[in-house]
Amino acid sequence: MTSDTTVQDVLRHGDILSCQLTRLGSNYTFVVNVALDGYEALGIYKPRDGEAPLWDFPNGTLYKREYAAYLFSDILGWDLVPFTIIRDGPYGIGSVQEFIVHDPKENYYTLGGEYADQLRVVCCFDLVANSTDRKPNHLITGGDGKLWSIDHGLTFHSDVKIRTVIWDFGGEPIPEPLLDSLTEFQARLSGPEKSMPKRLRELLELLTPPEVEALKGRLDWVLTERTYPGLSRPRRRRGG
Repeated sequence: MTSDTTVQDVLRHGDILSCQLTRLGSNYTFVVNVALDGYEALGIYKPRDGEAPLWDFPNGTLYKREYAAYLFSDILGWDLVPFTIIRDGPYGIGSVQEFIVHDPKENYYTLGGEYADQLRVVCCFDLVANSTDRKPNHLITGGDGKLWSIDHGLTFHSDVKIRTVIWDFGGEPIPEPLLDSLTEFQARLSGPEKSMPKRLRELLELLTPPEVEALKGRLDWVLTERTYPGLSRPRRRRGG
């Protein structure tokens, strides 16, 4: 890529040259090769029409939640979720997320203690985003060792549905920088809509009114408790 053409540009504006179905997940998920002005990038394409119906999530909304999770991470400045957009593809509208080259054999259970601080960020994200499907392979590491969080179609439900494999930090105080980010987010969320940043308004438009109110409630909860839920006892990655 040049300084003028980024992966984000390619995924947002490029033509999808190929679309290969993956074998993972209950929804249709494709690896796509996208090209723009001679540059190519890989993405993960999840079309709305490929979503399996769920009893507890509205039909045809999972792709929006993928994008909402990216916006939430981006607004907070936590850089957890790979770049994600909503766009048309070979099977209709859906989410397209930057593909992170990684070792598929690695997952939450193979991460060492050096990832403790990054996992603390993921845990805090999951509490507020109401992550309902935090599986081991939904955490991957890029070539530079950075931890990435993927697969966020089951987030932002109005009912508390947090389901996760990460219970490393139960009873531990949430780091102050994370609480500061959430406090700033809460202040913006509580202000008049016309004064909200564009990306925050975009996030709220992806959610239903009850889901927005539930998001506010989870923010209140986390900022009041200021502690990771769970049992306070030695875990695999108490260090940092």
